[in-house]
Amino acid sequence: MPDLFPQLLSALILGLLGGGHCLGMCGGLMGALTLAIPREQRSRRFGMLLAYNLGRVFSYTCAGLLIGLAGWAVANSPGAMVLRVVAALLLISMGLYLAGWWSGLTRIEGLGRWLWRYIQPLASRLLPVSSTPRALLLGALWGWLPCGLVYSTLLWSASQGSALNSALLMLAFGIGTWPALLATGLAAERTHALLRKRSLRVTGGLLVIVFGLWTLPGPHQHWLMGH
Repeated sequence: MPDLFPQLLSALILGLLGGGHCLGMCGGLMGALTLAIPREQRSRRFGMLLAYNLGRVFSYTCAGLLIGLAGWAVANSPGAMVLRVVAALLLISMGLYLAGWWSGLTRIEGLGRWLWRYIQPLASRLLPVSSTPRALLLGALWGWLPCGLVYSTLLWSASQGSALNSALLMLAFGIGTWPALLATGLAAERTHALLRKRSLRVTGGLLVIVFGLWTLPGPHQHWLMGH
């Protein structure tokens, strides 16, 4: 587990600083969930928002587990070194995205559009959301929405060569997205403004890039291990 800590921290940062992107993808649905509950029933409103996000993170974790099995198969083959290089490059790309220097990751969203065509009609039938279990199921379905940031994190998590580690990374990523999507009203605006701060995004992006460089195989690994 100690060896996994830098990766878990990277996943958490990706989710946290990717909150602005998450608001763009899921913010409308969060607003619909909020408006569906009368203002006087604030406790119920929070419960439904919590259930929705639990379902969403559950889907991320399941996807991480499934793709992690494929990553495990590759990690135990001659292609293991290639997988590690791909993981490092993805981390560096995600760091560039978070810092606002490159947005090419959004092109990966096309990979899941065929699957979303089948899931979207099922998700639409759950609207308007009238109960907590319904919100939980909607979140679980919405977790498969095509998203370049999620897909990139999934591909990176698969490079760990372990289904369990891959699932843990996606769980950490999902938890990182919570502050932006759970906050409502003025709190959401403040949270969004904080996550959009240039200095914060550049710092987080540089940290993820450093983790990506650390992941690349090479002589620097031995130097870092010694320190």
